[in-house]
Amino acid sequence: MLKLRKGRYAARVAETEADVAASLALRALCFRYGASEDGDRFDEICRHVLVEDSRDGALVCTFRLLPLTGGQEIARSYSAQFYELSALHDFDGPMVEMGRFCIDPERRDADILRVAWGAMTSFVDETGVELLFGCSSFQGVETAEYRDAFALLKERHLGPKRWLPRVKAPNVFRFAQRLRRKPDLKQAMLGMPPLLRTYLLMGGWVSDHAVVDRDLGTLHVFTGLEIGAIPPARKRLLRAVAG
Repeated sequence: MLKLRKGRYAARVAETEADVAASLALRALCFRYGASEDGDRFDEICRHVLVEDSRDGALVCTFRLLPLTGGQEIARSYSAQFYELSALHDFDGPMVEMGRFCIDPERRDADILRVAWGAMTSFVDETGVELLFGCSSFQGVETAEYRDAFALLKERHLGPKRWLPRVKAPNVFRFAQRLRRKPDLKQAMLGMPPLLRTYLLMGGWVSDHAVVDRDLGTLHVFTGLEIGAIPPARKRLLRAVAG
């Protein structure tokens, strides 16, 4: 079972109903702007990971994991509600979907994200996962403020054609087709969500369109990371945290 402690933060898998309730409450704070909780039908089939501050036990980060044996199970994923993922049906290897990733908005410590990725690395190594995927979210549903970020995704980080998701959701922003601008790198990185930045640093790729999710008030892109493609230096850093 996943357990990791680094410095003042510790990551573990939820073990009780109270653990899951705490995860849903933090998600509600981040995604539902103060609603009592954030839950859906996928919570029952996922493993919920908690990152806690060991000084006071406060939950500072959470995400959920849905392991799949391979691409033939991709339709079971949360992402498959929004993206046509049949191209990934032939992916031959274990996969895991990471979803609802959030950090307490009052916390600014970069070590929280490091420990979360260390926990994910530990899970990947223990289970032999070959593809990590999920939806990476931008806050809000207006595309204008993220034009440079999307232009950078188009220029450098589109997924390989053999795996690229097709459009399924009714409301999307086809940034790879519509944008003709050269990205301002500083503005692009300022607008890029921290989770997505980390994916990209490891060699992750994205869909050619963003889904406008008015339920959660976000724009999100399908994000994939083939574990075998992570640069060796980056793997060493992640495993140093995981170890």
